[in-house]
Formats: sequence, structure tokens, C-alpha cells
Amino acid sequence: MADAAEATDNYVPRARATYEGVVREKLIEEFGYKNPMQVPKVEKIVLNIGAGVAVGDSKKIGSAVAALEALTGQKAVITKAKKSEATFKLREGMNIGAKVTLRKERMYEFLDRLVNIALPRVRDFRGLNPKSFDGNGNYAMGLKEHIVFPEINYDDVDHVWGMDIIVCTSAATDDEARALLRELNFPFTS
Repeated sequence: MADAAEATDNYVPRARATYEGVVREKLIEEFGYKNPMQVPKVEKIVLNIGAGVAVGDSKKIGSAVAALEALTGQKAVITKAKKSEATFKLREGMNIGAKVTLRKERMYEFLDRLVNIALPRVRDFRGLNPKSFDGNGNYAMGLKEHIVFPEINYDDVDHVWGMDIIVCTSAATDDEARALLRELNFPFTS
């Protein structure tokens, strides 16, 4: 029993080991950082599913929550409408989506699965847009189908959800963040 506990304490995700072993040194060399704390790193990943379909059928939100929980291994938060919108039959306080914020080990695990397993499975995938940065070093992307992840059993899916994925970094500029993500094997188009 003690050996199993020690093994899990010493576990380091593959993406984190790559960052600490290779990526940090390349970024220090490329940008000439004087202090190792200046080197940008991934701080968190936020996944969001907007379930507008749930306005008509409130049980659909459970499907979105279950999908996010299966992908991330942590509890999803249900997002609610902030104000009413009569055009969309939306009332204030209605459930309209779900989100999860990943940090530390789960973040690196998800990052590894996203880059190495999910993105290659996307239909007609030609690469990620290198211009989807927000000016502060954060990268946002969208997936049209959540079923590209291996954790999702296609036979059990009642609705295919699109999702937003935001990768938040500590980089001061978009160029530094782009270099960081490129070194972490993000397949940007040229």
C-alpha cells in the first residue's frame, strides 16, 4: 500500500516533464530571460460548453455536465443566464452551460491528451490559428465536437457538444505565449 502511495506522489505528467526539461531552457535561450521566474508557463485551462439547447429541454444540461466531467475528471460548474432574453426564450437564472477550470497535474494531463490524441482526430484538421491570442498571452480555441476525446463513448452520446478551450499562460506578450505553446507541440499553422 505504501509503495502505491509513493508512486502516485512521484508521478509527473508527460507535458509537465517536457516543459520543465526542454521547453524552459529553449524559452530562456530564445528570449534571454535573466530570472527563471520570468519564463512563461501554463497557469490554467478553462473548458466551457454553451448548452443553448437546454433552454428548450432542461435535461440536456446534464449531458453537457457529464461530458465535461468525463473529459476532465473533476466536477463541472453549471453556468446560469445573467439576464433574460425574450428572443431566445431565456429567463434569468436558467441553466445554459457548464465549465471546468483545470490547474496543476490535471491541466497538464488534459493538455497532453488535447495535443496528442484529440486534435489529430478532428475532421479536416489543418492546424490551429496562431492569431487566436488575446493580447495578454492567453490562447482560445473551439472544438465543434466533444467526441474527439477518447474518454467519450460515442454510443452513449445523445447530443454532440461544441466546446471552448482557453489556455491561460503567464506570458507577458502573445509572442512569448505562442513560443511556449509551440514548444508544447501545439500544431499551429504557419
